[in-house]
Formats: sequence, C-alpha cells, structure tokens
Amino acid sequence: RKAGSLIIFVCDASGSMALNRMNAAKGAAMSLLTEAYQSRDKICIIPFQGDYAEVLLPPTRSIAMARRRLETMPCGGGSPLAHALNVAVRTGLNAQKSGDVGKVVVVCISDGRANVPLSYAAETPPPAEEREKPDRKELKEEVLATATQLRSLQGFNLVMLDTENKFVSTGMAKEIADAAGGKYHYIPKASESAIASVA
Repeated sequence: RKAGSLIIFVCDASGSMALNRMNAAKGAAMSLLTEAYQSRDKICIIPFQGDYAEVLLPPTRSIAMARRRLETMPCGGGSPLAHALNVAVRTGLNAQKSGDVGKVVVVCISDGRANVPLSYAAETPPPAEEREKPDRKELKEEVLATATQLRSLQGFNLVMLDTENKFVSTGMAKEIADAAGGKYHYIPKASESAIASVA
C-alpha cells in the first residue's frame, strides 16, 4: 500500500484580495480534492488572516467535508504568512508520522507579503496597545526562515502561487519559493483552473 501525498493549501485570506483569492483557492481545492480522491491523496486547507493561521480543514479525503469547511472560510485583516507556513510544516510532519502520507506539497496562494509577526500568534500575544508597526525586514526574515526550514524537510515541496496584483511586483513570493527550493508561478488573476493545473 503506497503512501499518498498530502496537498496543503495555504491561502491568504487577508484584506483586499481576500474574496477573489479565496474563491479561486476554494475552487482549486475542490477540483484537486476530486483528483486526490482518485489518487488516494489527502488535502488540507490553512487560511491565514488576522493574527494567526489555523487549520480550517485537517487532512482529509472527504469531499463533502471539504466543501462544507470551504464555504465558511473567514476573510479580512492582516497577513500572518510566517505563522501559516509554520502551521503547514507542523501539519505535514504530523501527517508523515501517521504513515499514510509520504510527500507533502504546500501550495501557498499569496503575494508573499507578511504584515503580522509570529509573536502575535503566540499563546500570550502582545496586547494591541503595545504593538508597534512590525519591522518589514524582520517580517521578511521570519517568512524566509520558515521557507528555508521547509526546504530541509524530507518529502516537502512548496509551490508558490503569486497573486500580487501590481505592475511592479515586490518579488517577495519568488524569494520565498527560492528559499524553500520550491516552484514559483505568477498568477495575478488567480483563477481556479490556473491554480489547479499548477498544483
């Protein structure tokens, strides 16, 4: 019995792009789920917004459950990307330990720009009034450190789908993909078919 793969969708559900990004991610997740069902793969969804990321859909082969969870996905707020990648790594490692998952593919749908530091996701986050504007360089370092960690893990792959909607991209999503030794695709209008075909 061969171990299947686990496809983890890490979806940016923050602020402005949230809705159309989320809908594209949901659609792609559904079509991948149908494929995964045939090839014994599992799928997992981790949206990130506000102060932290959480597993919305634990690894599953259940299409019905995925659809239900997807329909109630929260949106808005900040972009805790480093925490989302951390949660994806933890989820993937746990799935590998269980023995029925070999390969873990992390599909990250984001413009790569984090604006929420990891400390906000801690058990005792700093109270709002003590929060200074996070340092952009530190935020970037947190995200790249997590991506680099992902690279060192056996059986892990990152696919970065860049949704940055700009004439001049900051190139951050590409840097994350490079740090993780993963694949990078630029999808300014992240459509379902584009996302599904890449993953």
